[in-house]
Amino acid sequence: MTIELMDTTLRDGEQTTGVSFNDAEKLTMAHILLQELKVDRIEVASARVSEGEFRAVKKISEWATKNNLLDKIEVLGFVDNGVSLEWIKDAGARVCNLLTKGSLKHVTSQLSKTPEQHVEDIKGILKKAREMDIDVNIYLEDWSNGMIGSPEYVFFLLDNLQDESIKRFMLPDTLGILNPDQVTEFCSAIITRYPNLHFDFHSHNDYDLAVANVFAAVKSGFKGIHTTINGLGERAGNAPLASVVGVLTDQLKASTNIDESKLTRISQVVEGFSGIRIPTNKPLTGEYVFTQCAGIHADGDSKDNLYFNNLMPERFGRVRKYALGKTSGKANILKNLEELGISLSPEDMSRVTKEVIALGDKKETVTTEDLPYIISDVLKSASINEYIKVNNYSLSLTRGMKPTASLSIKINEKDYQASSAGDGQYDAFMKALWKIYDELKKPHPLLVDYWVTIPPGGKTDALVETVISWEYNDKLFKTRGLDADQTEAAIKATVKMLNLIENENINL
Repeated sequence: MTIELMDTTLRDGEQTTGVSFNDAEKLTMAHILLQELKVDRIEVASARVSEGEFRAVKKISEWATKNNLLDKIEVLGFVDNGVSLEWIKDAGARVCNLLTKGSLKHVTSQLSKTPEQHVEDIKGILKKAREMDIDVNIYLEDWSNGMIGSPEYVFFLLDNLQDESIKRFMLPDTLGILNPDQVTEFCSAIITRYPNLHFDFHSHNDYDLAVANVFAAVKSGFKGIHTTINGLGERAGNAPLASVVGVLTDQLKASTNIDESKLTRISQVVEGFSGIRIPTNKPLTGEYVFTQCAGIHADGDSKDNLYFNNLMPERFGRVRKYALGKTSGKANILKNLEELGISLSPEDMSRVTKEVIALGDKKETVTTEDLPYIISDVLKSASINEYIKVNNYSLSLTRGMKPTASLSIKINEKDYQASSAGDGQYDAFMKALWKIYDELKKPHPLLVDYWVTIPPGGKTDALVETVISWEYNDKLFKTRGLDADQTEAAIKATVKMLNLIENENINL
């Protein structure tokens, strides 16, 4: 069983609040959808909307004609005495998705017409379309409410149109009100009554049931499904293409023409053009959906792929990752070290694991890119005896006033305290520290340079590495501190410097 997929990101997806694609963006998406992703058809615009839409359809139609894809370009049209058909023809397209009324309430309340009058109006449009060599598919808008409240009207409409020159009857759950049981009941009734017609199902996600309803429609015998990239669409959106492909392929053993490896690319392109971020846990395309977080999962995967399912990341142009944080264990770290080509002794692994868990308490996730920083920090710190320790400190920042710091520090098992103001929080900390050192007549080095980096690809919650260059007794040396907070990282680097001097173990 092969299911035909029509993607309507460029039309229905653009009805997402705040989303508007320009003609260049639409052409780019059309190219990826049809030539890379291999979607069967795309709905690119609504007729008569704007001059910008006209330009977009014209550009897409010209490109599609050159690439023998014009029959895959579809435009939403209306029962308007042929005005939409003229618009579509002038734009260079040749497939109209005609919007008709799929519930009696819509016919009588919105159009103020009888079912018989509506059928005659539709037939008039079909006649003009044939004369203009335009193919027609028909939407039965509000079909779901039609089947719930006026099924006799739905059957009347289909009875009178089944022998017309209509390629596909497209049945939308316009308000996203159906559940899978209703979809099964209604779609089965339609298929039983009209076994020779081609039906598409168009779902909306108001109850978060869009993909489940797609499952029910296909299982009932529907041959076509409508989707959008990332589930864009009015209100709660439409069925996401990636999720639909996963369900069709793995759950229903149906085939599609989709190149799954391109799903991530189009998802990211649409994210950029629409400005609507992909949730990190969105199935198949979210940032974290192929990331194992719990250490027990990484351990199971190492032993016999115990936590794998059919949604292998490689299918979708992705790779499996193992998150590092407070819930990860040695197995997660080992998986990341394998990726980096790094080996550690059991003792060093224990130290690194402890530090990863501690850092994970301070930020959302410790990334693979963070790991070399952590390893370097932990292993270098392990060789330094800690004669000097910070018991605690308090940093205060008040608008219009200088930052202040209060510090309690242990030096050779004795406690000392001091407070000071400074030009910044770290400067205040250092001035408080040097008060203690001056009191003890201990020399202190000169800070020569100070810089901050984050691992490549780091985000706003990334670990921060602060590297400070010092001069002491005519020698230059550097210390590093790693933390989720820049000031804390600098303080860690400073404490390392103090202990290096105390150990008389300055490594240049």
